[in-house]
Amino acid sequence: MSTDGTHAHWPTGYGRVIHDSVDSTMAEAARLAPTLEQPTWIMARTQTAARGRRGRPWIVPAGNLNATLVFKPSCSPADAAKRSFLAANALQAALAIYIQPEKLALKWPNDVLLSGGKVAGILLESSGQGSVVDWLSIGIGVNLAHTPDGVTGAAFAPTSLRAAGGWDVDPEDFLAVLADTYATQEDKLRTIGFARIRDDWLSKAARLGEVITARTAREEITGLFETVDLDGNLVLQTAQGPRIIPAADVYF
Repeated sequence: MSTDGTHAHWPTGYGRVIHDSVDSTMAEAARLAPTLEQPTWIMARTQTAARGRRGRPWIVPAGNLNATLVFKPSCSPADAAKRSFLAANALQAALAIYIQPEKLALKWPNDVLLSGGKVAGILLESSGQGSVVDWLSIGIGVNLAHTPDGVTGAAFAPTSLRAAGGWDVDPEDFLAVLADTYATQEDKLRTIGFARIRDDWLSKAARLGEVITARTAREEITGLFETVDLDGNLVLQTAQGPRIIPAADVYF
């Protein structure tokens, strides 16, 4: 395991821990959080029990990125949840170094698409019962070298940076780029505010202005993808009027 944070591109004020193997970087982040002294990226070359949204398994072949950023944002749960947009913007900026930017798109609420396939996913978890979260973890998986096999029932077939014709990049090197682009997003949030983060995200949004379908636990809603509001909710224009959707799976 390495705890060195001196990579040439590593952002100031962020720590880094790299494991050969853990159960999951999200679980490791939860274990680290109580003693956290600075925002810290945790990377594992392999994971034995990785998971995605709603407890779905996340398949992570060696050579892909498995990482979690854990930190104490000193904000409300609602504001913590908006960090998924910061992470998506950061991922798009990092991936655009290794592939043509026009091949990338951001899918609400937490995926990055490459040539129409899912290349990266984002998972947020937080702890705290009060008005301010105790800590926040942002888990990120990126298919750099390999397209996972055995994925069934996914709304978007997986792809990888290599499969789409991108440059080969070592996960540790990609993490350094991602840490830097994410730090830029946090700086932007602090100095300009979420409205700018949202505008940047919308400029890369997949199917903005087109008809899409959002499936919640209770219903399926089809409408024109109008925008994402300042709370991060999906806004669809339907035959019954605008619908504001805080959580759903989106299908094209």
